[in-house]
Amino acid sequence: QVQLVESGGGLVQPGGSLRLSCTASGFTLDYYAIGWFRQAPGKEREGVSCISYSDASTYYADSVKDRFTISRDDADNTVYLQMNSLKPEDTAVYYCAADEYCGTRQNEYDYWGQGTQVTVSS
Repeated sequence: QVQLVESGGGLVQPGGSLRLSCTASGFTLDYYAIGWFRQAPGKEREGVSCISYSDASTYYADSVKDRFTISRDDADNTVYLQMNSLKPEDTAVYYCAADEYCGTRQNEYDYWGQGTQVTVSS
């Protein structure tokens, strides 16, 4: 069964950190770009970060640049999103998705995870 599974979400205070994981099963991530997206209540889903497969180039939304770091461990078939200096506005359900390119339109990504909740609150 082909699937992506996110983990690592939770409740954290402002200024805290979390590390999200996106693990693939049923296929290898070696030849896929992996994007992280998030959707806050009442808002559209937005792109957060992406890492390519060819040269591990990374991309970040302006709102998370210098706070979030995306990385991949192909041996473990996992992509990580390290989130530091978290703010209340980072609260959302975070999803990972796989496709050939980071530039692919959101609704054209091949595979999606089920999402993990991140809540930043004191």
